[in-house]
Amino acid sequence: MTDTSPRPVHIIGGGLAGSEAAWQIAARGVPVVLHEMRPVRGTEAHQTDRLAELVCSNSLRSDDAEYNAVGLLHEEMRRCGSLILRCADTHKVPAGGALAVDRDGFAEAVTAELSQHPLVTIDRGEVAGLPPDDWDSVVVATGPLTSPTLAEAIRGLTGEQSLAFFDAIAPIVYRESVDMTKAWFQSRYDKPGPGGTGKDYINCAFEKDEYRAFIDALIAGDKVDFKEWETNTPYFEGCLPIEVMAERGVDTLRYGPMKPVGLTNPHKPERRPYAVVQLRQDNALGTLYNLVGFQTKLRHAEQVRIFRMIPGLENAEFARLGGLHRNTFLNSPRLLDRTLRMKAMPRLRFAGQVTGCEGYVESAAVGLLAGRFTAAERLGRPSTPPPLTTALGALLNHITGGAEAETFQPMNVNFGLFPPVEERTKGKERKLAYTRRALAGLAGWLAEDPPA
Repeated sequence: MTDTSPRPVHIIGGGLAGSEAAWQIAARGVPVVLHEMRPVRGTEAHQTDRLAELVCSNSLRSDDAEYNAVGLLHEEMRRCGSLILRCADTHKVPAGGALAVDRDGFAEAVTAELSQHPLVTIDRGEVAGLPPDDWDSVVVATGPLTSPTLAEAIRGLTGEQSLAFFDAIAPIVYRESVDMTKAWFQSRYDKPGPGGTGKDYINCAFEKDEYRAFIDALIAGDKVDFKEWETNTPYFEGCLPIEVMAERGVDTLRYGPMKPVGLTNPHKPERRPYAVVQLRQDNALGTLYNLVGFQTKLRHAEQVRIFRMIPGLENAEFARLGGLHRNTFLNSPRLLDRTLRMKAMPRLRFAGQVTGCEGYVESAAVGLLAGRFTAAERLGRPSTPPPLTTALGALLNHITGGAEAETFQPMNVNFGLFPPVEERTKGKERKLAYTRRALAGLAGWLAEDPPA
């Protein structure tokens, strides 16, 4: 009897993008071999062997699908049957208007779903160099920490030097070590968001003199030295270390992650805080909180000393201190086609942060698209990109040709990537016009590409 089932697709990398790609491919009846090198080989940032481990923040950012491009991307992915969004919704923790997750529960759920799927095989081991020639369909979703041997092989194939930038990790404190006689629970403008109450963040307020002393300490603090090959690597602007922001001006943080707007200190209700540090719940038990926007390259001892200058954190105990790692990504507008295939070797398709998208949600979204394109190709169906008017389509367009190859840099999804709406509206009404148009366009695209 002749076996008519499709040949398996190989996916390299079990992060957010690789996990989502595997799910989308298997959902269409195509077998998948998901190659994840952990725990056989570790990385600079991961701590476990779970699939879809979140190495930095536990937040997938805004969940507002009407007025925010990230929230719209959430909703589009939900409608596409995203595994990542389903597991995030199941393991969400209070975070105001954001979708944040219990990082351990989330990763465990993704791992369990893929481990139990009859069409998914998980192979623990590193793929060193280019995939074997008999792997005729491969999704490379190795993320910003692609193993050196594979990265070098890709560089040799394309003749392009990968670009690179630094990404920093925020510290996490134990909730019980926060002094709540100084700190308080509140979301900005009391906004509840998914799974929240309007009192989802711990807030620590500075007086003016305390803030100035804190800024001075950040600037003067002992920092991690760069290796010689790292000295010219830029930071991604959306994830700057806290001390780098402090160096840009004394008020930079007060107008950034430490802005005091929308908050009232119940311990001192008579005056507005000068600056505020927010801590966001990091696990379902509520025992761990991360310092929002506090990515850092300070040395560990300096982090403990300086962050204990924050009112309410004088006796803070840290479950994890911040860190720094180097991310790499392709010059995708030059190297990839509209369905994320490498022009120089079309059997390779790329997904996730290695393509130059930035952010958890964006990485998973590109994995979703890569999975759908790959499955369609395997099944002999057309690989039709989503409309440019959708968040998925706008993001895909940016990384595969919408951006200038000469100046290409990582990008979060935002309404600036979308074609302008025709309605003569402003502010929230204009954003609503974008999201309504996007979801209408998505519905038509999905109708053309049903699961198996």
